[in-house]
Amino acid sequence: MFDCRCFHWSRIVDFLSPLPDAFSLPAPIPQWPQGQGFAAGKINLGEIEVAEITDFEYIWGHDLQDKKKGVAFYKPVGMPDGFCSLGHYCQSNDRPLHGFVLVAREVALPETKNSSIWNQDKRPALLKPVDYKLVWSSDDGSDETLDGCGFFWLPQPPEGYKAMGFVISNKPDKPELAEVRCVRSDLTDNCEIHRLILSVNIKFSKLPFRVWNIRPSHRGMHGKGVSVGTFFSSSCWSPGQELDVACLKNLNPSLHAMPNLDQIHALIRHYGPTLFFHPDEAYLPSSVSWFFKSGALLYTRGQPIGEAIDAGGANLPGGGANDGTYWIDLPKDDRRRVIKHGNLGSAVLYVHVKPALGGTFTDIAMWVFCPFNGPATLKVGIVSIAFGKIGQHVGDWEHFTLRISNFTGELWSIYFSQHSGGEWVDASDLEFTEGNKAIVYSSRSGHASFAHPGAYIQGSAKLGIGVRNDAARSKYYVDSSISYEVIAAEYLGDGVVSEPRWLQYMREWGPAVVYDSRTELDKILNMLPLSVRYSVANIFDKVPVELYGEEGPTGPKEKNNWGGDERS
Repeated sequence: MFDCRCFHWSRIVDFLSPLPDAFSLPAPIPQWPQGQGFAAGKINLGEIEVAEITDFEYIWGHDLQDKKKGVAFYKPVGMPDGFCSLGHYCQSNDRPLHGFVLVAREVALPETKNSSIWNQDKRPALLKPVDYKLVWSSDDGSDETLDGCGFFWLPQPPEGYKAMGFVISNKPDKPELAEVRCVRSDLTDNCEIHRLILSVNIKFSKLPFRVWNIRPSHRGMHGKGVSVGTFFSSSCWSPGQELDVACLKNLNPSLHAMPNLDQIHALIRHYGPTLFFHPDEAYLPSSVSWFFKSGALLYTRGQPIGEAIDAGGANLPGGGANDGTYWIDLPKDDRRRVIKHGNLGSAVLYVHVKPALGGTFTDIAMWVFCPFNGPATLKVGIVSIAFGKIGQHVGDWEHFTLRISNFTGELWSIYFSQHSGGEWVDASDLEFTEGNKAIVYSSRSGHASFAHPGAYIQGSAKLGIGVRNDAARSKYYVDSSISYEVIAAEYLGDGVVSEPRWLQYMREWGPAVVYDSRTELDKILNMLPLSVRYSVANIFDKVPVELYGEEGPTGPKEKNNWGGDERS
């Protein structure tokens, strides 16, 4: 069935192919302050202990000569004594090699009257698979020329156990059963596909063979799912079907690998990004206290006059729901113009620290406050047209999030929030300054964050219409490694971090704004040549709806990502 000659060609590809070099941060990682289990190299999940492996041996690759399409598959190497592999790793070749897989070993539980909670039947936490199923091989009639032969094997777990990942080989023989371990089902959690890595057309098949990244289905601050770093592959999977692999679950309630307060400050001082604003930015950030002291007013429904706000927000209503009873607005006198332009010298990044991926990573969310969000600029082809009012509102909260490995304390990626969405950017694709401090670019007027300078389109880039987000470096910046305030870290327990009073304000930081968007858009249409006016009118529907009008913006604690995972 298989042509073993492919194995020899695979060895040649291994020797000659332009595989990416491994990524490392620009500067060494420092020695972190002492703590319970942060950056200790291993994390206890209850009945098993896991370690993070970032050293790999190349096994097989697809289209290695084309960096845009090339994908390589690796096995972990350099595992600590007693640890076993759970599956193999893959990534595209258009970036440096930067990934991880977890390896695991079983740990002895102390004998207590509650030990049955952990393991009711005393079955081993880890077992070898009973067999392997060949899911696909590269000589199965693909429509593309592949580099050598690759064989994709799904471990067949014993009853009551689940596979964590696939095994790749470059020869037709089944892998050794000892190559990986399966995990007892009660120690696992569901996972989902995330990003498509590889799609290969297969002759005589309606569906291509595909490979995806996977992640825990249950994420966020309270999620117990732990990413293993493996992948899912199939030629017959369809949305809605359960995956044949799972992720791990952290059943250790102590979250012992999360950083303590001293370590949090050390992480921020070492990794805190520099946030650059556009050279033409008119609406800069400020501290919340400056905003209050400069004249911001608290309005109550039915009351025509606003109330001055204490510098710490002591007189803001706390808790409750955003029911429209209260909102914040700017004063109507000359102070309004001054407040709208912010006060860069007072600006700080407000930091929320929380567990991610079952406590194996730490998310450091950094919130920036701008008293005012400026009007948007519409891009239609090569023409840019400034809106008169659309996009303006009082009280703009934006953020970016650093994700740090709790195994080593290494910065892994940064989430860049962009209006109603955003994206994770791997550390290998970040710009750095002063060692391991990344650069974050804030877009003009709207304050969305980006990893690189440029003109980004929010809308339909394909059709060339949308709202411009222009990002560039300038003399206007905030160094978050210095100018920051930790406002929340719930996992540390009560009293360790004192949340500011204004953080408990769950109402609107600006009044509701409704624009006569039809009039605004008609003005723009009338400026365009007749030859394109009809086409542009038909695609105005693709302009982001939040720019037409909105309720007043809410504060950080009201955002979905406060307790949940970032939207990507």
